[in-house]
Amino acid sequence: MAYDFDVTVVGGGIVGLSTVYALTRQRPDLRVLLLEKEPGFAAHQTGRNSGVIHSGVYYRPGSLKARYATRGAAEMVEFCRAQGLPYEVTGKLIVATGREELPRLHALARRGRENGIPVTELDAAGITAYEPEVTGIAALHIGTTGICDFPAVARRCAALAEEAGAVLRTGCGLEGVERRTDGIAVQIEGGAELRTAVLVNCAGLHSDRIARMAGDDPGARIIPFRGEYYELTKERRELVRGLVYPVPDPAFPFLGVHLTRGVHGDVHVGPNAVPALAREGYDWRTVRPRDLAETVRFPGTWQIARRHWRYELGELHRSLSKRAFTAAVQRLLPAVTASDLVPTTAGVRAQAVAGDGSLLDDFAFAGFDPDDPSSPRRTVHVLNAPSPAATASLPIGREVARRALAALEREG
Repeated sequence: MAYDFDVTVVGGGIVGLSTVYALTRQRPDLRVLLLEKEPGFAAHQTGRNSGVIHSGVYYRPGSLKARYATRGAAEMVEFCRAQGLPYEVTGKLIVATGREELPRLHALARRGRENGIPVTELDAAGITAYEPEVTGIAALHIGTTGICDFPAVARRCAALAEEAGAVLRTGCGLEGVERRTDGIAVQIEGGAELRTAVLVNCAGLHSDRIARMAGDDPGARIIPFRGEYYELTKERRELVRGLVYPVPDPAFPFLGVHLTRGVHGDVHVGPNAVPALAREGYDWRTVRPRDLAETVRFPGTWQIARRHWRYELGELHRSLSKRAFTAAVQRLLPAVTASDLVPTTAGVRAQAVAGDGSLLDDFAFAGFDPDDPSSPRRTVHVLNAPSPAATASLPIGREVARRALAALEREG
């Protein structure tokens, strides 16, 4: 097969664009193509989050999330500084509002220190010194947490990759993948066919589908969870100086309703986490029968429901009742009222779930593995990259590029 491109990357979010950026830096001679079905970049998870550069305090020591987030946070700050993009290292508070949360708070402090993150433990007075309107009995201050504009980072990676010779096509969805003995044929919208030596799947909400389209078993299903945000009205933004988080429940992968002052001065409040009725279902009105049927038929969905139904009932209540959502926020910020909160952009988290209902806790890759000679040839899949993937996108992109280049080298 005569190749049109050496490597084709599917997905124009921050992970896909970081991968293309890494490929062009490591191999300037490479012919690289990126396909994005939307008219622009960063349309989904990248462009619909609160912009936090996570420190890595939450993640299991030694995990990919812990390693890539701690490394990625420092790299993201340096990238933004070097490229003239807006950012700020604000630090954040993780606040316990009840005594029952103290053991989890102390465990989180130990975990953060194991991950090499500076952690300062605060009492109630210490909380007030940082956030006068926030109430709690104890807190952790994490000084390395920051904020940035992730869509701007994604667009800058795109520009740098394009300057280096990569071809980036927006409004160009993937229709089919045909594996041949000497390469991969990719069918795109409009009926055109492109030939590539290696296919890289960074399709986020659709990553499991792309893996199956390429003939690989992802071993998991993407189950979409919508995160619904409010923001403080302009007149009430002074209630929050920086970033304030509750103590997370380790049984569930979401961080709870938190307060985030962004680089543009807005203050996000949220999100909650409710099942979405479509993979790109940003409100209750958006229903995609195919997406919903896949979710309902998947055995892991019912296992999640069985294990976490009480938690999800609370999330659904807060989704449908602004009064209930406001009450949840008032645990941290008593001065807030329902009239201070206005709805803003929702996001959908692409959460990979195994057939037994277990939520994949770490970043997950599939396809070609340089350390496993029996792994599938010519494909690399990013199967699970929810938060903190934006924070960790630069090291994730290098890892995906490493796998893609190794796959290319294997083919000679």
